[in-house]
Amino acid sequence: MSESKFYVLEPEVAGGWGDGTVVDREFHPPIVSRLVYEFDGWLGDDLVTTFPVYIVTDRLRRALESSGLTGFSFDSVTVTRSEQFEDTGSPALPEWAWLRLTGAAYRDDAWSGNLGDLTVSERMLALLREFQLDNCDIEPLTA
Repeated sequence: MSESKFYVLEPEVAGGWGDGTVVDREFHPPIVSRLVYEFDGWLGDDLVTTFPVYIVTDRLRRALESSGLTGFSFDSVTVTRSEQFEDTGSPALPEWAWLRLTGAAYRDDAWSGNLGDLTVSERMLALLREFQLDNCDIEPLTA
């Protein structure tokens, strides 16, 4: 896999940590052990973030689980909507899953960079592009 290209993704920030999120701030990036994601608005992408976590729609989770790609696992996330969300005209929220990055750099298809960045292989990016990523910045990883 060393000849593959890798990419850094900066997904839509659709909200932030909600009440009930458990975070250890002694580390950088912080370690989140329980995630409540509170949406302030949503533009429809299947992958969204709030530092340092990523969540995916259930349909993207299913595709990733059956893909054979490596470097991630899934966990549950509690999703809430802020008062602001109701005023945005955002679409109804689907089911979500917490995308936990477990991979090793340049070995797996996904990993967390030094600053908590989502880094993915060309193979994983190809799968992600089959879903809505209209508000996700994608840049080639530079050495």
